[in-house]
Amino acid sequence: MSPRGKVLTQKLAQELAGESDITILCGRYEGVDQRFLDAYDFEEISIGDYVMTGGEIPAMVLIDTVVRLRDGVIGKEESLEHESHSHGLLEHPHYTRPSSWTDKLGRTHGVPDVLTSGHHAKIEAWRKEQAIKLTRERRPDLMLAKSDKNS
Repeated sequence: MSPRGKVLTQKLAQELAGESDITILCGRYEGVDQRFLDAYDFEEISIGDYVMTGGEIPAMVLIDTVVRLRDGVIGKEESLEHESHSHGLLEHPHYTRPSSWTDKLGRTHGVPDVLTSGHHAKIEAWRKEQAIKLTRERRPDLMLAKSDKNS
């Protein structure tokens, strides 16, 4: 684990999930002696553009990200297809029960009507539209990356 490594992405996690075994080396403060990294051909992986005091927490992030992609870990594996980053977009909003609730200011918040309509094609279209909207608002860099791939 290293802040100078390749950034952990969903694509990299999927590649690592296919490996039969992985060794994770966690440095402290200034990292690991370069000679050791070179001798054992370690691939350095970063979880983002910041520095932490050690690699243990980034290692936990890596483990959780990779393990959940292994066969049998997630109960309903097809749900992995609709998550953030699985298709270059953030995931659409989710709503649970009750179908409406009132906040402390007395405002009622309901579930969008389309989601309770039972019309599966309209629900799917709404989800895609929301995913695109959220990605544009919160992660425009992903939209740019998506358009670069389509060029």
